[in-house]
Amino acid sequence: MVDYGTNRLGIVHRHFGTGNTPAVILKALALEPLHGVGVSRRITQITAGAFRVSFGSLFPALHRMEEKGWVEAEWRASENNRLAKYYRLTSSGRAQLRAEERDWSQVVKIMTAAVEST
Repeated sequence: MVDYGTNRLGIVHRHFGTGNTPAVILKALALEPLHGVGVSRRITQITAGAFRVSFGSLFPALHRMEEKGWVEAEWRASENNRLAKYYRLTSSGRAQLRAEERDWSQVVKIMTAAVEST
């Protein structure tokens, strides 16, 4: 489940729903490999708290991305020396991220034109 909280978070949900979860997960992994909690934290960071993905949605999404070849995972020690599964983008995942970014840019242009029309 994606948590939209209150204020502007509700605006994100009302207009865009949860269909953008893969795009924001891929974006979170673009900089460096992260474990699941790290992905969640990065999403909160890059969206200034406007978008938070619950673990119940995040881990199945990461698993689907792994099946599609967009991410690869490996077990290693985390920053607190606990075993964690780290995810990293593959070249296919980077290509998917670019496609998601292009698609999102088109949606923004269309919606901006619609909202600003007279």
